Amino acid sequence: MKLPNQPENPEIQLVETTSGEVTLAIDGGQAMQAWERELMHETADILCTYGSVFLEVGLGLGLSALRIASNPGTQRHLVVEKYPRVTELFYERNPQVPASLEIVHADIFAYVQSIPEASFDGIFFDPALPPPVWDDDGLWDAFVPTLVRTLRPGGAFIPFFSTIPELRQQFVRFFDRVIVERRPFNAYPTTHYTPATSGDAYIQCFIHTGLDRITSEDVEKFKTKRAKEKKLAQGKKSKRSTTGRKPPKH
Repeated sequence: MKLPNQPENPEIQLVETTSGEVTLAIDGGQAMQAWERELMHETADILCTYGSVFLEVGLGLGLSALRIASNPGTQRHLVVEKYPRVTELFYERNPQVPASLEIVHADIFAYVQSIPEASFDGIFFDPALPPPVWDDDGLWDAFVPTLVRTLRPGGAFIPFFSTIPELRQQFVRFFDRVIVERRPFNAYPTTHYTPATSGDAYIQCFIHTGLDRITSEDVEKFKTKRAKEKKLAQGKKSKRSTTGRKPPKH
């Protein structure tokens, strides 16, 4: 599997304003903000109902990591974070953390190969990735099955929340069951990564039934189907005089 193109040494800052806004900024972009706290806690609480051993991809401000690790039923919570500076900022604000919390510095797209099969009861997936990575269909077709194999049957995979009522196209075809929880959200007036500063957010919980095993043949079928869908979409687009706005990360 090819590794995605990601910045290796980005500028990472924790920006706090006099109005109380807290932002984790990566290369000047808003990677995460503290207004997400309630949604992160909701997501963590849902994940924790699926077992006691968890994986989180992307530390961010550590809101969900602390919530998961602090749950009385959690035995182990492993966080894979690519950038050491993010972890440094986290420990500066949180010098004392639950004993169940473990953070490793690695690129999940490479690290996943070292994780044994059926290791986790749940995965929370919220890494800071460049926009082009999210659009790389071939990458997700190769990566998601390797990540799903680390889930135990009955386990849950939850990506970061969405403010658009659509299932995450990177993941949906790899699971037989999806549960969606709707919650209200209120962002900062300065938030750029949501289409509005308030509204509904959707927490998508993908369930690994144990019957949704993906083979290499299945992946090839997905690729063929995707290519046909793209060709059809391009044909429709060429007939329109206007184009739609690409939705933001959330």
